[in-house]
Amino acid sequence: ACARRVPSSFRHPISVLVVVYSDDGYALLLERSEPFSFWQSVTGSLQEGERHEEAAQRELTEETGLTDEGLLEYSGVSRQFAIDPRWRDRFAPGVVENVEFEWHYRLPGPVDVRLDGVEHTAYEWTPLERAAEIVWSWTNKAALWNLAKR
Repeated sequence: ACARRVPSSFRHPISVLVVVYSDDGYALLLERSEPFSFWQSVTGSLQEGERHEEAAQRELTEETGLTDEGLLEYSGVSRQFAIDPRWRDRFAPGVVENVEFEWHYRLPGPVDVRLDGVEHTAYEWTPLERAAEIVWSWTNKAALWNLAKR
């Protein structure tokens, strides 16, 4: 039997969440504009053939302009979740769940970032506990709460 290949026009149901935070207890939040306005950390789907560590670095750079100012580390946590119906058309028919790998990008303190301007309209540095309260996704909330407790 032939393996069914997913066309590259569909997103892979594997993604990264990169929580950018500072030693003084702040998290970088990005305001997303589509399909509705909400706050989030850096996120993105893996590209074909890409490992999650490569995706974490690529998404961090694409969404913030940050490259090597801080320390990027895998948290050891991955979570599976149902894909929100508002995003399902971005995935192959029948794909309803996503696996997300949680990464952390640690900086000494807040820095200015460069937004891509298409995906995000604003950014702010917010205390970790407050950030956990205002982000939209439960996986982002869990990641921020865990960092705030450390």
